[in-house]
Amino acid sequence: MATSQKKKTYPSILDLFANGYLPPHVNIVGYARSAKSTEDFRAGLKPWLMKGKISEAIVDDFLSKNTYFQGAYGSPEDFARLTGHLESCEGSTSPPQPEVTNRLWYFAIPPDAFLDSAKSIKASCLGNSGFSRLIVEKPFGHDYDSAQKLVLDMNSVFTEEHIYRIDHYLAKEVVQTLQMFRFGNTFLEPIFNRNYISNIQITFKEDFGTEGRGGYFTNYGIIRDVIQNHLMQVLTLVAMEAPPTFRGPEAGTGIRDAKNNVLKCVRPLDPAEVVVGQYVAANGKPGYLEDDSIAAADKEKAQFVPTFAQVVLRIDNTRWHGVPFIVKAGKALDERKAEIRIQFKDPPAAGFLFGGEICNRNELVLQLQPHELVYMKVNVKRPGLSSGPIQSELDLTYANRFQGVYNPDAYTRLILDCLRGQQGNFVRSDELLNSWKIFTPLLEALEGGANKPLPYAYGSRGPAEADEKRAEAGFVHAGDYEWKPVSA
Repeated sequence: MATSQKKKTYPSILDLFANGYLPPHVNIVGYARSAKSTEDFRAGLKPWLMKGKISEAIVDDFLSKNTYFQGAYGSPEDFARLTGHLESCEGSTSPPQPEVTNRLWYFAIPPDAFLDSAKSIKASCLGNSGFSRLIVEKPFGHDYDSAQKLVLDMNSVFTEEHIYRIDHYLAKEVVQTLQMFRFGNTFLEPIFNRNYISNIQITFKEDFGTEGRGGYFTNYGIIRDVIQNHLMQVLTLVAMEAPPTFRGPEAGTGIRDAKNNVLKCVRPLDPAEVVVGQYVAANGKPGYLEDDSIAAADKEKAQFVPTFAQVVLRIDNTRWHGVPFIVKAGKALDERKAEIRIQFKDPPAAGFLFGGEICNRNELVLQLQPHELVYMKVNVKRPGLSSGPIQSELDLTYANRFQGVYNPDAYTRLILDCLRGQQGNFVRSDELLNSWKIFTPLLEALEGGANKPLPYAYGSRGPAEADEKRAEAGFVHAGDYEWKPVSA
């Protein structure tokens, strides 16, 4: 079993089980190529499940619902045998409606096995009158053509209503808060446009390098790994128009229509507004090219792989025309952080209203990690006898404001959404393809040697050119402001 399933998928299913979101007659079947017994499978899984705060008694009860079945990915014969195992599991419990069998398939398998596995499921594993749904993990293609082939192949077997392409950023608490925060507060939506906003930044930073994943990363790079999928999904939620509703069975269509409309309005990327970099050894840490997991045959290719990228996206519609969206992601940087930063325009007339003293720009910041928080940078009078401005913040730090509130992991939310048939937080095929249309020309140019990544030191902010391009795009840095959490 892959580490991601031990760390994410199974703990998320356990969370649903422990909190009463799964029925008592649920059965969970692990299907993989390795030869092992159900007892061995449970024993290997238990230490990972015990890392959480759930009692051992509940973990053991959960494990009793789990069985293991050995089979090859995409093998019609093995899936036909699996049918008997599933029917045996289902027959050993007492569901309230025995004639209804709901089956959710989680595809944490190589993309080249998607089609054959889907065909085998449809041929022999659909069950009776209940639903059959497929959660599909990324990568959803390597470029536009491969993504289109995946979409066409899968849609030849199952329609979109059965397919749930998972992007866990869509289920992060602060990303989901954005919908309510923006559309549920009277003061914000009227100023969420080009008349008041100067620029928007969406940032993902990691303070570690590839560290043994260099072989994988050489085939993907930071744009495929983070920007084209996770950060573009966040961008569409920031920029979209209000859908008809965020609730009910029709919400999924409306939300995904609104997101896709944003992607269709994104202008082709200007190479002059793209900065790519690759980290080099510094502070006792090795550079990317020194990662031992990069095969010798791939070393030349690895020289052109970005571990940092910043792109400026421009949306040609009436709301956002002229507002740059600065999207940045990188590894081996100075901190771990993921955030949305919305910078408003300069306060009008502040220069003469306040005797020439600078009033810094307002910023709305939504931080996804390492802490979940929302704060608004505002100007207030400096405390005391001074009448000059100072920048402070209106703060919503989740750990302080919502102590003790059940706040599940993103995968927990998404698996529950799929069980409930709610598709709004999953990626539809047209969204997927329109995002690839934006980035495929850039990726082809980079891999053709158009831009060799700029070197930056491990532990730095990234290439200095990225900050220069950000300033050219309109971002103004307030050098005297320092964010301090309320708990400090």
